[in-house]
Amino acid sequence: MKPIQLLVIGAICAVVWAQNSSISKQIEAAYADVIPLYKEIHQNPELSGHETQTAAKLAGRLRALGYQVSEHVGRTGIVAVLRNGEGPTAMLRTELDALPVEERTGLDYASKARARDEAGNDVAVMHACGHDLHMAAMIGTAEILAHRQSTWHGTLLLVGQPAEETISGARWMVEDGLFTRFPRPDVAVALHVSNEMPAGKIGIVSGIYDTNADSLRITIYGKGGHGSAPQTAIDPIVIAARTILALQTIASREIKPGEMAVVTVGYIHAGTKNNIIPDQAELGLTVRSFQPAIRKQVLAAIGRITKAEAEAAGAPKQPTIDHYESTDAVYNEPMLADRLRPPLQAALGKDNVMNAEPGTASEDFSVFVEQGVPGFYFDLGGADPQRFAQAKASGNRLPSNHSSTFAPDADPALHTAIAAEVAVLSNLLNGSSAELRKLTSAP
Repeated sequence: MKPIQLLVIGAICAVVWAQNSSISKQIEAAYADVIPLYKEIHQNPELSGHETQTAAKLAGRLRALGYQVSEHVGRTGIVAVLRNGEGPTAMLRTELDALPVEERTGLDYASKARARDEAGNDVAVMHACGHDLHMAAMIGTAEILAHRQSTWHGTLLLVGQPAEETISGARWMVEDGLFTRFPRPDVAVALHVSNEMPAGKIGIVSGIYDTNADSLRITIYGKGGHGSAPQTAIDPIVIAARTILALQTIASREIKPGEMAVVTVGYIHAGTKNNIIPDQAELGLTVRSFQPAIRKQVLAAIGRITKAEAEAAGAPKQPTIDHYESTDAVYNEPMLADRLRPPLQAALGKDNVMNAEPGTASEDFSVFVEQGVPGFYFDLGGADPQRFAQAKASGNRLPSNHSSTFAPDADPALHTAIAAEVAVLSNLLNGSSAELRKLTSAP
């Protein structure tokens, strides 16, 4: 190699090193700034559709950074805009809501919050899905990009979405003008933390990322009576039990082996006393699938089986099936995933950017994609690396999202989330809208 080539390469390496050193220091500073916010949000979770204080905290932080902030978008959602000259518009989304779970992590900042759910029940509340870490990461990313406006151009759109856990908040925001009142994004980005990978790593899925989700409420009608004289009644609990068992044959006997379908009965509500046969029983179902045709087949089978079991038992009337929540699978635009892999590898290290498989969870980020906005949704490792290695070696699993003991390892998971979001958005905001619009395989 010629001396001049060595000098050029050396100069380039020096610039890259300086840039990496600079951004590393900014990530460390942002982490130190937002870790107290993370703990504060974790200690004060709010249920879906009631995230008023959470939204206000984020709005205040973003206004202080110079963002133009709108509150109460889609009920309790927030939208923050930072304009930085001509260029594309990139959207980063976080969720605001927590879950009705009693925390058992033992953390010194564990939640002790309680609230009334939609049915009026007093419930414990916990950030058992990692949304608190997502929020802290977004604020850290917002801080860095606000201070690095010389390195990108265009418009940054930050979205704090309510009610992800009820797969309804994204639609609320779209219906309230998210893409008409505010700059329409050329691309939308989000991440999700879990214990499926060690902290410090991220996972990329190209194409279908997760599942379609359908929430069903089934009411089975019977004829009440005395528990000692079942011959005088038609027992809806027995009908419900038969229905639950029969529903499990859908995935095992009606869906082609190798295709994905899940039918889970998450609750059964019936009766008030051991010697009273009630008039009705209620079942709560979650249904998951990858393919639209399978989704249609499963939902039809649920209706057929539920009605047939009631008829077989001589129920006085047909059950009712309330399809009260649904969302489509999230789709990661393959060309967008291909574009963003190199900057993520540069920011995190090649060995820390992994190929991941589609998951069986669901979420309503898909609503934004359905509006014609190409999406990139990626996985964030949250498990303590040492505990992850020990669990893998012993064949055990660490607590999953929605568990009362789920607790991401914030250091380094939060560092990684901020670094990844900054890398992705910096890449997207160094091009043109036309260029990003070409990153789609849609006809």
